[in-house]
Amino acid sequence: MTSTATGGSHRAAPVHIDPREVSLESALLALADPVRRTLVRELAASGPWERTCGTFDVPVTKATLSRHFAVLREAGLLEQKDAGPRRLNRLRREEFDARFPGLLALVLRDEG
Repeated sequence: MTSTATGGSHRAAPVHIDPREVSLESALLALADPVRRTLVRELAASGPWERTCGTFDVPVTKATLSRHFAVLREAGLLEQKDAGPRRLNRLRREEFDARFPGLLALVLRDEG
């Protein structure tokens, strides 16, 4: 790990789970939270690798937002990569749909 230019903090590379290894319970738990559903919806409306972590309009602290991203990664929904000091996000829609056909479509359709 290397230091960032803004003060020497260290950040581990994100760990990704293959959606084929995710249980239905884990997927449902990840999608049960309204903040995580908002993140998924905003990612679905964006192109791959367009959104950085700080660009989501959710009412949580930075630490809580990081935990939400981790849960989405652990459920196979999210892929992240570092680009300098920024962390870019991609919804793993095709991979997740292959594992749980129709589930993401239901989440994206349900606005309430």
